[in-house]
Amino acid sequence: MSRRSRSKRRVVQDSKKPGPKIPATKMPLGLTMDAFQNVLARLGHGTPNLLEGTEYPLTRLTQDYQLMNSLYRGHWIVRRIIDTIPEDMTRNWITITTQMAPDQIRRLDKIWRVRKVKQRVLQGLRWGRLYGGAAGLIMIEGHQDELDQPLDYDFIMPGSFKGLMILDRWSGVFPSSELVDDIDDPDFGLPKFYQVTLDEGKTMNVHHSRIVRFVGRDLPYWEKLAEVSWGASEIEVVFDELKKRDNTSWNIAQLIFLANLRVLKMGDLGELLAVGDSRAQADLYNTLQAQNWLMSNMGMYLLGKDDDFATHQYSFGGLNDIYESFMLDIAGACQMPVTKLFGRAPAGMNATGESDMENYYETVQQAQETYLAPVLDKLLPIMCMSEFGAVPDDIDYIFNPIRTPSDKDVAELVEKKTNSIINLFSAGIIGQKTSLKELKQMSDSTGMFTNITDEDIENADDSTYPGELLPEEDLDDGGYLGSEKADRAGLQTVNRDNDGKARGFINWLRRSVRNP
Repeated sequence: MSRRSRSKRRVVQDSKKPGPKIPATKMPLGLTMDAFQNVLARLGHGTPNLLEGTEYPLTRLTQDYQLMNSLYRGHWIVRRIIDTIPEDMTRNWITITTQMAPDQIRRLDKIWRVRKVKQRVLQGLRWGRLYGGAAGLIMIEGHQDELDQPLDYDFIMPGSFKGLMILDRWSGVFPSSELVDDIDDPDFGLPKFYQVTLDEGKTMNVHHSRIVRFVGRDLPYWEKLAEVSWGASEIEVVFDELKKRDNTSWNIAQLIFLANLRVLKMGDLGELLAVGDSRAQADLYNTLQAQNWLMSNMGMYLLGKDDDFATHQYSFGGLNDIYESFMLDIAGACQMPVTKLFGRAPAGMNATGESDMENYYETVQQAQETYLAPVLDKLLPIMCMSEFGAVPDDIDYIFNPIRTPSDKDVAELVEKKTNSIINLFSAGIIGQKTSLKELKQMSDSTGMFTNITDEDIENADDSTYPGELLPEEDLDDGGYLGSEKADRAGLQTVNRDNDGKARGFINWLRRSVRNP
């Protein structure tokens, strides 16, 4: 191997700083730059070969507004890439976890529906993925003249929350260069104000506390500045893979027209064309056209002695494998399985697609925490102030499972959750009132125990009666203990009635789970 073909390495050190000389065997680790090169074989760095001609120019396709619109309106794959993940992020929505009464939680759920908050958030997520950025203006009645001021919860009047107005980065919202410098603010480092332009052309300066942001893929610092504090469009990531797939698809479609070619060889064709007799050429054309119309498996084709007829068929073997490889590249770029993006059934022996979907659900859950949670964190306190006049200290939420469970899965989930409540109740940790609240809250995701009313919860006994679970056969038809059985169970006389009620409650839970 020549000297040039050897791997080259050098250690970069700061020669300006004086210091003792270090033996070569104890040289500190530093910046290393390795490269392979074989000039004679035209391999490696700096050699004239096709691979070294590869470049990756910075295109910033996100800033091409017309291209984004054209692809979203006319390309079904792009539309699925933009819409599918936001739809799955918001499909099953959230469950509010708080000590508030169930009727108050239902009032919050009603605001989501009446003010179309869920639809507006979905719209913002879509435009954020398409254009790299979008914003939602929080509309509060009576705050029209103070949008440039920080939002003070004390000035949110009852029923004043009116929903969101969604604007994408190209049609009505522009971040300012001034950034939030308060490290206690969740928007620290983001634009402090946004210039919002309404349909009538009126421009307003809006404080960041009144804006919820929807951002595309995150970017490094300098690129984020180039995008005016927004992110990159999802299309920018898949654009090159999309071009490969589209060109392959169109080429395969063109080859279909060449799949079966019929060729007629005529010995005197050259002489006929050389003579230039237009009448003879027209007669030839009419003859060929007539024979072409009559050609079938039941027809006859007349040829001269020196003429010949042949067919040429094109084989499409291997094209589908290439086409599917480009489909896989697109699916990988947009972080979606092929079964979800293209609507195809899993291929291969024993293929179910479960592992692909599990990976996809994890991607959606990560997107919920990254892009959807900051929006909900800002909206929930405002909605509580508008509806209740205060923000509960324990207000919180969890994202509901993305996958819709089957009836069997729901039944198993209900049994496990109900048994957990029974165990806590029988251990004396919670009372009947708390148990009923837990069952009522479970009804939103399971569809069971929906008939438990607020009145039932209010009239329930909230005392706790610890003790072991008694066999169901020790309970009478009403679910209570008789005197003889209570004595045999070792219950005190003073607590006999209450313990009987407790056991009756547990019996009711058991029967509900067994016979939903």
